[in-house]
Amino acid sequence: MKQFWLVKQEPSAYSWANFVADGKTPWTGVRNYTARNNLRAMRKGDAVLFYHSVSEKAVVGIAKVIREAYPDPTATEGDWSAVDLAPEKAVPRRVTLEEIKGNPRLKEMTLLRLSRLSVQALTRVEFQEILRMAR
Repeated sequence: MKQFWLVKQEPSAYSWANFVADGKTPWTGVRNYTARNNLRAMRKGDAVLFYHSVSEKAVVGIAKVIREAYPDPTATEGDWSAVDLAPEKAVPRRVTLEEIKGNPRLKEMTLLRLSRLSVQALTRVEFQEILRMAR
């Protein structure tokens, strides 16, 4: 069964434009156990919302998982994982954090409860609602 996710990245470090130009990327450097476990739960073909954090605070694109969890090559110690993601398309209109906060259908979204978590699970309803808002 397809799952849904949100990954956060500071656009000054790695933006949606960088991601699109690269065509795919290993999602490395996650050093939070909950986020790591979320990476490990991702399956090939799962849908992923790409969120610009810090400066923009908005969902900017849709990606997919193209390789399931493997040992993070950037980790010098510890048991950390990475996945490979590929961009699918930019959303027609960016969906800001303020818009997400203002939508009652998204009030339980992890983004609003655990704002610092860089890899988050979404429900199908949350994913579809954000896509609806992006139209």
